[in-house]
Amino acid sequence: MPPKKQEISPKTVITSHVNSDFDAIGAMLAAQKLYPESVIIFPGSQEKNLRDFFVHSMGYLFNMADPATIDLSNTQRLVIVDTRQKSRLSGVEQLLEKPNLIIDIYDHHPSFPDEIKGTYDLSKPYGATTTIMCELLREKKISISSDEATVMALGIYEDTGNFTYASTTRADFEQAGFLISCGACLSTISSLVVKEMKTEQVTWLNELINEMTTIAVNGIQIHLSAIAASHYIPDLASIVQKIVRMENIDCFFALVLMGSKVHIIARNRLHELDVGKILGSLGGGGHFYAASAKVENQTLPQVEMRLMELIEQQIRRVRVAKKLMSSPAITITADQSCLEARQQMIRYNVNTLLVLDSQSSEYLGYITRHVAEKIVHHNLGDQPVVDYFEPDGQSVGLSCDLAEIEQKIIDLKQRVVPVIENRVIVGVITRTDLLNFLVEHNREVVLSEKRDIAGLKPRTRYVGNRLKNHLNQRVRTLLSDIGNAGDSLGVEVFVVGGFVRDLMLERPIEDVDVVVEGDGITFARYFASMHHCRLHQHLKFNTAVIIFEDGFKVDVASARLEYYATPAALPVVENSSIKMDLARRDFTINTLAISLNTETFGTLIDYFGGGRDIKDKIIRIIHNLSFIEDPTRIFRAIKFSNRFGFRIGKVTANLIANALSVGAVKHLSGLRVLSELKQIFGEDNPLPALETMADYGLDKVIHHELKLTDATCALFESVGKTLAWHDLLYSDDVYPRWAVYFMAWLHGYTVKVSTQIADRLMFPLKERELLLEQRIKAEQSIRLIEKSYPVSNQQMYWWLIYFKTESLLFMLALTKNESVRKGISHFYTHQRKIQPLIGGKEIKSVGIKPGPVYSRILNKIIDEKLDGKLNTMEQEIEFARHYAIENNLI
Repeated sequence: MPPKKQEISPKTVITSHVNSDFDAIGAMLAAQKLYPESVIIFPGSQEKNLRDFFVHSMGYLFNMADPATIDLSNTQRLVIVDTRQKSRLSGVEQLLEKPNLIIDIYDHHPSFPDEIKGTYDLSKPYGATTTIMCELLREKKISISSDEATVMALGIYEDTGNFTYASTTRADFEQAGFLISCGACLSTISSLVVKEMKTEQVTWLNELINEMTTIAVNGIQIHLSAIAASHYIPDLASIVQKIVRMENIDCFFALVLMGSKVHIIARNRLHELDVGKILGSLGGGGHFYAASAKVENQTLPQVEMRLMELIEQQIRRVRVAKKLMSSPAITITADQSCLEARQQMIRYNVNTLLVLDSQSSEYLGYITRHVAEKIVHHNLGDQPVVDYFEPDGQSVGLSCDLAEIEQKIIDLKQRVVPVIENRVIVGVITRTDLLNFLVEHNREVVLSEKRDIAGLKPRTRYVGNRLKNHLNQRVRTLLSDIGNAGDSLGVEVFVVGGFVRDLMLERPIEDVDVVVEGDGITFARYFASMHHCRLHQHLKFNTAVIIFEDGFKVDVASARLEYYATPAALPVVENSSIKMDLARRDFTINTLAISLNTETFGTLIDYFGGGRDIKDKIIRIIHNLSFIEDPTRIFRAIKFSNRFGFRIGKVTANLIANALSVGAVKHLSGLRVLSELKQIFGEDNPLPALETMADYGLDKVIHHELKLTDATCALFESVGKTLAWHDLLYSDDVYPRWAVYFMAWLHGYTVKVSTQIADRLMFPLKERELLLEQRIKAEQSIRLIEKSYPVSNQQMYWWLIYFKTESLLFMLALTKNESVRKGISHFYTHQRKIQPLIGGKEIKSVGIKPGPVYSRILNKIIDEKLDGKLNTMEQEIEFARHYAIENNLI
């Protein structure tokens, strides 16, 4: 056993933010020199180059300690460098709760909502926090060794981008020069800050560039890439910086899903955007020009949509006043006459003038043309404006948001609102200005779903060759005809969902689902009339089924959105666009669509990264409330994972566990759960799905006594082999495949438990009889056969003849006696269809009176046929005559 680490009890502790960069490291080293006898806590792991550098060369400079070995009871001071955000600290939570703790903060970041209030707070807008610390060291004339200077210089070089970032200040150059004079090693700095890209990083760089989309918000171009990585990507920030330089991008957001976290790196050169504030709203931080964040347990599309909302809000907030206002503002001083006011309004064709104080030019209120004309009409035009104006001190600044303008004009009933910046009126916003903006804004919102300005922009690519190579001629022609019908009606039509997913997976296509951006029923009627098909309509959901002469079906739906009034309830449906229709679906792999209109035929549309997830073989949910709103998606996630051999993404798995922990499935009706279980048990091999259900505890939600045992697993494997044998020999026989597995699942449970499960799942009467009464009889019969074996053909026949196919297959899987299995399979393949060739008519012709004896004779005939006798009708009639004579029936 290794020796226990000795505890230390420092009076001063120094720390910084998680995943500390060189600037944080350099600032902590400088703080250590400012606070002798202090101890440094490194919060979390550093980047690999940082770790290697300090472990192999500079670690001796730091008085570091493991948080687990520190006794904080005597700590009086906490020094925090390069951050003020509580959410970015780790390992000092207990210390922050300590009363009378002195907190000294040194930082170069802007203010954030969750910042810690320091006892002493020194913040300067320099390019690096290390610059601030170096100034203090120089002021206090504290000597710095060459190794210390190298570490501190690293911080300044890295956080200023080698003095190329817009945040770089004169002080950064000065302190870097000072550190070089102290012996900072430039070759070491160059080897660590100027990083050559590795092969793997080049791969991720290409991935980010390939997935890059450009989104316009109020005329500003925002570049965004969203990808999922199978493992951690080191030094993501440098990859993003490289892309910005290569592509000459003004604003770039990189979103990378790694494990259960979405990592966001932002770089910005736009004045209208502060990426630090945007990512601060997502729990991250940074500057106006560079920021990062990590979002846990949310899906990649969800984070992407939230990010776009924040970007749009900030851009609109910065620009809305400037966009609305009229400039320059037309004004008049309070001592001027009403006649002059009227003449100005006529001259400039305005209905309102801003009234200013004649001495200070301060805004006092406004006067309207209606009031001025009335005063002139009453021969009072010489009177000063001050006697008749509407006093009002309300104004807004250039950075105000739309809500503030609406509140002043609509709620406070102001005719005009001046826009004031630095105590100078730079413009004016009128009711008409606001009304025009709102009308235009509403039009943009309506059109945004098609333009994809405010939301996700789809990734598109041509897959026409895949349609040609994978589909048969009939389906290809059908899709072309659907597109032509869409052109004729002037609507956009798409084939969607499972069709596209299976096409991309090169699996057999079973269903054709079409979505129409418009009235789906009208489209279906038109198509059906053109191609002489039958039509089944569902007016409530605005869907229809087109049925061809040979029974082939095409499902048609109007593009629609859904929302849930309560968890686990059925959705409320409204018509919408293809984007919203895809957004309501369950998993990214089911959100793909292919356009069928002539001009865009074969264009794959992918809003949510479904193509990427198919490639990566992963099941991901779109929204983090999906399992709460519709818990049946939990079963579907398991079903798709099992069917395609895909893994369930970490975020999705966490959301499943969370939904189950809050009892979401308990609200589902039994019939909906049963429907999902039937689909799972209808798969070729449902055992992995059953194992996943058990891992999540989903079986316990159905009934607390359900559990997956080794015996159940073995029985499922036996069922799989039995069904494979049957389907190979009798491929045309139709039977409920799911029922065989369901009987195997319930095997071994008492009648009481089985009945409770049937009640919970609301089994229909016939299925209830099969899974309860028939299953129990099958279990009893197999025990009887095994106990009595060997048995005659007649015994085997009469024990088994009244069981349905699914029960017989269950019995075949259930028995462990190979001889019994062969006996049952022989019955199934050779004997179960043995029946007399004669009937009551032929028996009556022998002279036997009708009655129960007919059944006895027919059963005796079956017994004889089981022994290979009575091969013709004549032989059976003769047997009936002899039987009647022997038993005195004639």
